[in-house]
Amino acid sequence: MEQPFDGRTVVVTGGSRGLGRAMAAGFAAAGADVVIASRRLESCEDAAAEIAAVTGRRIVPMACHVGRWDEVTAFVERVREEVGDVDVLVNNAGMAPLFSSLTDLSEELFDKTIAVNLKGPFRLSALVGEQMVARGRGVILNVSSVAAIRPKPTDLIYAAAKAGLDTLTAGFARALGPKVRVNTIMAGPFLTDIAKHWDMEVVGARIAGYPLQRAGEPDEIVGAALHLASDAASFTTGAVLRVDGGMGVT
Repeated sequence: MEQPFDGRTVVVTGGSRGLGRAMAAGFAAAGADVVIASRRLESCEDAAAEIAAVTGRRIVPMACHVGRWDEVTAFVERVREEVGDVDVLVNNAGMAPLFSSLTDLSEELFDKTIAVNLKGPFRLSALVGEQMVARGRGVILNVSSVAAIRPKPTDLIYAAAKAGLDTLTAGFARALGPKVRVNTIMAGPFLTDIAKHWDMEVVGARIAGYPLQRAGEPDEIVGAALHLASDAASFTTGAVLRVDGGMGVT
């Protein structure tokens, strides 16, 4: 039976674990060939092997530090040479360091957080988006965070970077239209690897006040990703879709 993403190639940054891995597996199950990228090649290789074994799709692992401009440029060139045209780009890679003091935050950590969460998606969207425009079709999907609209002092730089990513969504939607669509999933609390470092007593009490009263499982982001990247969302661009258990309305 034909799948909605048969014949399409999807690139997922930060695809070796967490939400990225769930989306990579979801796209593969829907018929896509997938490039999984992250900083550690071994992690990409492990995820690629497992997803390929389950789905039978071509899953290509590639190392890329999206916070490094030249490395992103080389990555895009390599994808085109080894895999071919990209139909869907998922800018999922990110980092969310916590800190106790705004004044003690180092310049190095500030710059790294902005680079991974904002500079990398900008460069990837510009390069891949240009290729998509030339072909006359394509989808870019950014993964943001409710921190962008509900920033806390302990994650302020991450929140600012994700707010910037939402702005990139609007800007690239205008720059790459009408044939290329650009949208954002604004993710809420999910039980990924990051959750292992949460103070569950504090976080649990806060989550209990949200409409769904729980954190999400990684697989619960897949439906939104598949929809926004599919032809079913052909009239949707520049949009920010919250997938947050209702966190943004409380």
